[in-house]
Amino acid sequence: MPEDKPNVILITADQMRGDCLSADGHPVVDTPHLDHLASNGTRFRCAYTAVPSCIPARATLMTGLSQWHTGVLGMGRGQGGFPNDFPHTLAGDLADSGYQTHLVGKGHFNPQRASMGFQSRELDESGRLRQNGQRDEYRQWFDREKKRDISPDDHGVDWNSWIGRPWHTEEHLHPTAWTMTRSLHFLANRDFTRPFFLNISFARPHSPYVPPRSFFEMYDRQKTPKPYVGDWAHMHDRPNEAANINAWRGKQSAFRIRRARAGYYGEISFIDSQIGRLRNWLSRHQPETARNVWILFTSDHGDMVGDHHLWRKTYAYEGSARVPMIVSPPPRLRRCLPVSDKPVELRDIMPTILDAAGVEPPSYLDGRSLLPLMRGEQIDWRPYIHGEHSACYSREQEMHYVTDGKRKYIWLPLIDTEQFFDLEEDPGELNDLSDQPERAGEFNLWRGRLIQELEARECGWTKDGDLHSPEDGQPLVSPWRNVRYTG
Repeated sequence: MPEDKPNVILITADQMRGDCLSADGHPVVDTPHLDHLASNGTRFRCAYTAVPSCIPARATLMTGLSQWHTGVLGMGRGQGGFPNDFPHTLAGDLADSGYQTHLVGKGHFNPQRASMGFQSRELDESGRLRQNGQRDEYRQWFDREKKRDISPDDHGVDWNSWIGRPWHTEEHLHPTAWTMTRSLHFLANRDFTRPFFLNISFARPHSPYVPPRSFFEMYDRQKTPKPYVGDWAHMHDRPNEAANINAWRGKQSAFRIRRARAGYYGEISFIDSQIGRLRNWLSRHQPETARNVWILFTSDHGDMVGDHHLWRKTYAYEGSARVPMIVSPPPRLRRCLPVSDKPVELRDIMPTILDAAGVEPPSYLDGRSLLPLMRGEQIDWRPYIHGEHSACYSREQEMHYVTDGKRKYIWLPLIDTEQFFDLEEDPGELNDLSDQPERAGEFNLWRGRLIQELEARECGWTKDGDLHSPEDGQPLVSPWRNVRYTG
């Protein structure tokens, strides 16, 4: 294989917060293998998902487009599935350039087995069945291997629950372990005459929070951080709603929150151990691959895990919108900036990988290659990220935000609420500064940035130079929802 055609491994987690790395300073979560990966490349401290839920986030990652241009502004009113007719995708462009492309784990494409440019795939779709009832590869494998009457769901925890507990059967049957096992099988049996692109797509730490017992007990036996609860969070303290085991909001007991976090953190550490398994396998069995592989790690969005009495995702707050992002080049290229604080987004993954692979990106991508930032080059970079999400769990949570990782302005249009946070002084977003006179200049600057973003869309959400949500309450729908954007 020519030296100018490196291999690429993209590792994606589902619903992993950006602060849940020991390298990021988390007081409890232990991620030695991810920390090691970051030490060999660049960790992007201010990485965000512009649309913090599974389908729209993956659409931006796989296409290099903004959410406005993918046409998917959330999971909820006026939106839909992840289309499979984009003229260019990350895997598709690499395949067209001679790469062998393979996906293991979660795709969440529409329809479920759509290629999205991957030449082959082995799926774990978290229990989602195809319309004809056919199960994915993980569930078929589980039934072959279980040797007794048991299913992956017998832990009894639902897919969006805040309940945490240990995995109910052997560790090797856990979907995280299966995902890495099948990834190693691909690496061992691939076409060695071609470079490869492998997307290892873990379906965790998305709930259910059920890591193998040893990983659950790592955190259940020690104190976990208390949730951030802002001076504004009383709006989500709803006891009647909290009684729902799939509640998106509501104050839970300290015991329940600790158990949920033990499960969530345990899932992350188990993923970390599997990344160690990958790197050990490469160094022992394919050292030549290890010398010529880019490894990238990120997540589609985060999880509030009780912060501000909120659970899951779709919110503008750091727990939901900030994601981990690590880019580790081959050893010969490891003279790079260890940490970057430039605001980056999932749309930057595709142009970064194409740049690393020497593949010309489509001219109309909204994302940009991160390689110049890694080299420490002084380039003109975006000053902020604009994120949003359509109403999903509740109309209250339709939102827009703008941030550079240091300040953040949030607009909740359907309940006429604005918030402003100083993330440098207040990373937990405890203190809403939107009504503080001494912050009025900063507040208006950031508010003005959102107005400019929405005015450029000509979507009806501004009026006379100010923010304006439609009086009829209709959802915001992109004109590219059913038409593919090509510039």
